[in-house]
Amino acid sequence: METNPLGSLSEYSRYIVEVLNRSSVKYSTVKTWSTSPYTGIAEGEVYFVNDIRLRLREELDFNDNLITAYGYEIYQKGKKLYWYDDFPHPHDPNLASTFPHHKHVEPNIKNNRAPAPGISFKKPNIQQIIEEIEKFIER
Repeated sequence: METNPLGSLSEYSRYIVEVLNRSSVKYSTVKTWSTSPYTGIAEGEVYFVNDIRLRLREELDFNDNLITAYGYEIYQKGKKLYWYDDFPHPHDPNLASTFPHHKHVEPNIKNNRAPAPGISFKKPNIQQIIEEIEKFIER
C-alpha cells in the first residue's frame, strides 16, 4: 500500500485486512474500532505458522494520521520472545537513534532494550513486524 492508511478507520481497517492476507498467517483476531470521530483502536492477535503469535494494540489518531501509542508482543509456544513499545527511556543513550521506539530482547528481556529502526508513529508498523516474524519463521 503506497499511501498512509492512518487517515480514517475504514482505510486502516482495509490496510489491516490486506497486510494480514499472507500464507504465514493462520488466523487473526485483530479488530479496529472508533473511539471518537477522529480516533480509533486496533487490537488483537495474529496467529502464524510454527506456533508464533503477535499480540498488538495501537491507539490511532485519524485527524493527524498518527499512531499515538502501541505495543507489539511476539510469542512462540507461549513464551514471550520479544516486544516493542514506545515508553520513553531518555536516559539510555543506546536508544537515542529511534527514541522513544525500542525493542525488548533476551537476555533479561524486561531490561534489555535495543533501538527499533523503522518503527514509527507516522506510518503503520504492522507490515514491518510481520516481515520480521516471517524471517524468524524461515530460520
